[in-house]
Amino acid sequence: MFHLRKNYSSIYERWLWKNFMQLRKDVLLSDEFFYLYDMSSQQTLQEDDFKEEDYNLFQTAGQKCLDEGYTTQILEAIQDEKNKVIFKSMGWNLVSPVIRCFRSHEHDKEKRKECLKIIDQMVQVCNPKELLLGLLEQIEEAAGEEISQTILLLIQPLQTVLLKLGHKKAYSVGLSLSTLMSQLSNLPVPYTKEQMQEDKHGLCLCSNTLVKFAQPFVEEVLKTPNLSTGSGSEELKAELLKFCFSCFKYPLLNAQLDQQPEDPYEHPFRHFATGILGILLSIGDPLCKVFTKPGSMKLTVDDEALSEEDAKCAAESLACLAYLLFVQYIGMEQFPTVFGPAFLLQCNLTHIEVLLKSHLLFPRTEESVLSKGIDLFENSLLRVDDGSLPHHYLDINIFLRIPQDLVKVMTHCPIEHLRKKSLKILQLYIDKFEVGGKYKLLRCLLKTSNHAGVQGYIIQNIKNQIELSLKTEHDIKWFSGSSMVPLLHMVLSLPDGVETDLLVNSDRIMASLNLLRYVIIRDSVHDNQTEIWTELNRIENNFLKPLHTALNMSKAHYEAELKNAKENLHASSDKNTVCSVTVDGKKSPKMDTGMQLQVLKSALFTFDLMESVLARVEEIIEVNVKSIAE
Repeated sequence: MFHLRKNYSSIYERWLWKNFMQLRKDVLLSDEFFYLYDMSSQQTLQEDDFKEEDYNLFQTAGQKCLDEGYTTQILEAIQDEKNKVIFKSMGWNLVSPVIRCFRSHEHDKEKRKECLKIIDQMVQVCNPKELLLGLLEQIEEAAGEEISQTILLLIQPLQTVLLKLGHKKAYSVGLSLSTLMSQLSNLPVPYTKEQMQEDKHGLCLCSNTLVKFAQPFVEEVLKTPNLSTGSGSEELKAELLKFCFSCFKYPLLNAQLDQQPEDPYEHPFRHFATGILGILLSIGDPLCKVFTKPGSMKLTVDDEALSEEDAKCAAESLACLAYLLFVQYIGMEQFPTVFGPAFLLQCNLTHIEVLLKSHLLFPRTEESVLSKGIDLFENSLLRVDDGSLPHHYLDINIFLRIPQDLVKVMTHCPIEHLRKKSLKILQLYIDKFEVGGKYKLLRCLLKTSNHAGVQGYIIQNIKNQIELSLKTEHDIKWFSGSSMVPLLHMVLSLPDGVETDLLVNSDRIMASLNLLRYVIIRDSVHDNQTEIWTELNRIENNFLKPLHTALNMSKAHYEAELKNAKENLHASSDKNTVCSVTVDGKKSPKMDTGMQLQVLKSALFTFDLMESVLARVEEIIEVNVKSIAE
């Protein structure tokens, strides 16, 4: 490949000993190594003198030395002033071999120490732009357990290289931060206290190291007052803000932050959140502007529209920020106190909605996201006085969407404590509205919910409001008089008429019967404040008579099923025979005969209870109708 002089073996051997490695006498020396010696011996050699093949030869020679473990010789070579030009142009090619050498000598502290010194020397000698790409390439190629190890190994050299780039470093800083965050996003977020203490994948340590990594660049932005659009510092600020919001999305959105220790350092993610919010507060817009007008926070220096995925990430980041502020109180000391609780609730509902949408996913990793939404909702509501929200708030769509999302969590979330807390929050939300708001909200929820248990709960709330209305003269127009008529007919109806599955809808039907019984006892025919007596004929035709028919049909069906089950039990010697029950034309899951009998008896008991309350209602109606006739 090259025109070389003969008998260079001794000369080349001496050079390699000084600069790379002590060779064994039986090592066969290649022409490429002779050529490499020729390059290093030229004191006037310039970067432009190197060709592409020179870089390949240098990398091959250096890689061979490192693979053989000759780290001392490599270190001496890079420290030699004579080799400064070579290493400045080509040294970044050794990043990969040095990292591989570092990993292969896990139990050799001296070798590892020398590898670290080599990296430090490369940072001082090599071209910073090329070395930056070499370092980022190694970080990007790491996988599995090597991700955190590589980041912790290279993050300090990476910071030093970036600081050497001068004022035009914004793009490189942004590229470095996005590469680091992209790799960290491959690591699972530890959930329990024990997992955080173990930090098996190194996420906690790496996250907090990132704050220290970003600090010099934050200080650079702060040293440049009155940033002009398009300036290097303005672009650097934008990259740092983008980094902060990416941290809110991951790992803080998925991190468990329920604990509030006196010392935030005891909780790695609280410590990390405090650091990230510290950066945001020092270089970003005031929190009130970010919070009340999310669109005002520029996450990029250009005005290009965000993609759907980027917009979703931005919304999740802002939602996490709201949670950190109003639930964990991180950075809350810098949030102004001039905003009223109703206004803050309205602002937070957007973020709450984003967090509650995670109920569509429900893997374990999403539990913390959903719980953040519920906690933020609770915290926002507790600031508001009961009965203080006017009904016109419900003209804003999100005020009606949020309780519907909460109902979905109550009925679909597999995590019991979140279902129970969602029910508690729903009641808290209802209580915050004045009577007109309660009327509109309960009517909407009854109309949109398809779950009998939720419907029964809403009807119970309606009954409570009727009771309050009948005891006071205030707000009487909402739960009495003509306003009450459409709500009564919504409550006193069967979803599918006589074909309604009474067992599935038992919670709703029993709540409706109890409401009707209360109203006809409490609101006499002569008072008729709820107009229940005016609408009696319609209620009988749409609710009472169809319910009678449905009860007779259901009881007959279940009694027949019970009779067949008993006959099968007597005919079979095996009491554990598997069978199924037909309900409303659909077969139930298979069960043994004993369990089948229990289910059938429980269903008949439910029907008897309904029939008993229905009979009592009809008895009260009959007495009141007779009193009118007399």
